[in-house]
Amino acid sequence: MTDFTKQSTAAETHPLRPFIPASARLLMCGTFPPQRHRWSMNFYYPNFINDMWRIFGLIYFDDKDHFVDRQAKTFHLPELKQFLTDHGIALSDTGREVVRTAGNASDKYLDIRRQIDLPAILAEMPQCEAVATTGEKAASVIAAMTHTEIPAIGEFCDCTIVDSLGNERKLRHWRMPSSSRAYPLPLEKKAEYYREMVSHTGLL
Repeated sequence: MTDFTKQSTAAETHPLRPFIPASARLLMCGTFPPQRHRWSMNFYYPNFINDMWRIFGLIYFDDKDHFVDRQAKTFHLPELKQFLTDHGIALSDTGREVVRTAGNASDKYLDIRRQIDLPAILAEMPQCEAVATTGEKAASVIAAMTHTEIPAIGEFCDCTIVDSLGNERKLRHWRMPSSSRAYPLPLEKKAEYYREMVSHTGLL
């Protein structure tokens, strides 16, 4: 039996490219995907017991299972990608290369060796107005990059960053609750936080 609690020193490079619709106005950033054996699809928030796509089902369709394929224990990926494209929501993670210091997906056991190239991603998103971080570690990375304080959960701070084309970009950094079920907050309450954020960003 594999010992998934054993400390690892092997660096992992992020397996996914950022998902950036042409008209994206919001960039959502987690920290890093879970290990591959926890994936139910080849996309962001791939763990079937992660509630991110149930949160969006509740917000936009009043149905937590709107994107859920219960029989296959996965999500309806084509519909999900089309939804994100239609609503201008981009996805990335704040870690591009990490070392897992324990055999689980908890952020506190992730050592980020190389971070997101936020200026380059923003250069691909000329309409982006907001970054929403989906956990404390992701929020701390964006706060450090923008030289701002880490917002409280459900709150935001305004910041400025220069993208890789040399444009000064004014952004609103929202810190959201984690969509992991390990985070002690009911699904409906998490959805309230996310609903407020997408509403303020003009996506609802």
